[in-house]
Amino acid sequence: GAQSDAAIFRAAGFKQTRRGWESGCDDPTAGAPYDAGRIEKVGDLNGDGRSEALVIEGGSFCYGNIGERFHLMSQQANGTWKLIYGEVGIAEFLTTKGVGGWPDISVGGPGFCFPVYRWNGSAYALNRSEYQGKACKR
Repeated sequence: GAQSDAAIFRAAGFKQTRRGWESGCDDPTAGAPYDAGRIEKVGDLNGDGRSEALVIEGGSFCYGNIGERFHLMSQQANGTWKLIYGEVGIAEFLTTKGVGGWPDISVGGPGFCFPVYRWNGSAYALNRSEYQGKACKR
């Protein structure tokens, strides 16, 4: 519901404005396109019985030609939300997994070779580069 959405946005560092949830990463005077934060999906990504949420914010002012940033939020045992990983780019959850069942994340954008990050038990760290499932050099 709206209350849990607000908790997710706040934990991701967003504030509610008249345009929606914003991280402060917009300059209306720049005339660049901007999309306020939205919750793209909610589900249990790592099989621990608690939800994760993917928050997306778009805008060329902060995020250049990639145009968006994602924030991967995880619900903690006490019900609060915590930022697990955030990056400029388009998150794609892969079938390969890191520690604790967390899915690898390919971070897409322009080009044909994308970094893939893997959970090491405490953080997402660069694991490899791939394009359409095949190794590549960045």
